[in-house]
Amino acid sequence: MIAIIDYGAGNVRSVSKAFAHIGCDVTVTNDRDLILKADSAVLPGVGSFGDTVDTMDSLGIRKTVLDFIQSGKPFFGICLGLQLLFPKSEESPGAKGFGIFDGSITKIPGGEGLKIPHMGWNSLDIKKHDGLFKGISGEPYFYFVHSYYLNAADKGIVSAQTSYGVTIDAAVESGNVFATQFHPEKSGETGLQILRNFAEIAEVK
Repeated sequence: MIAIIDYGAGNVRSVSKAFAHIGCDVTVTNDRDLILKADSAVLPGVGSFGDTVDTMDSLGIRKTVLDFIQSGKPFFGICLGLQLLFPKSEESPGAKGFGIFDGSITKIPGGEGLKIPHMGWNSLDIKKHDGLFKGISGEPYFYFVHSYYLNAADKGIVSAQTSYGVTIDAAVESGNVFATQFHPEKSGETGLQILRNFAEIAEVK
């Protein structure tokens, strides 16, 4: 069973429906015991880094997420769910992320006709053709909605990048932790393949 961690993010239901569509057993919950008992967990996310951190702390979800990751079971962060894995974001000075990885979350500079937020389809330069990107070749397009981007300190964890006026670390994979800046649940069949790959890693199908 996959636990979709619910703290009120707008894309929780669409993520749940996408996993259900590919045949996964999912539950949408913020209950600590249910999350920790699950085979894998997914942290969707849209909105402000600081507001989300405050909400998650008020619900006790930070400790649940950290304990789940520590358990070694597969964990998947999506969009803001990727950014929260890092210590802080320029978007919300003083707000503390989970600090699982090191790196900077900074505002996309824009310019030269590039609109912020970055919203739409961008191709990926895949660095690791296994894990989330198993069976995905070429430079596939995925759907992005974000104004801040990751520059990971350790490029060894980066499994895909994209470009939007600057190089964006668009996906990370390390140990049992996986995350994408793009929205696989909104990225058509190729996005569903990302979810299938995670489900295979999590052995929930």
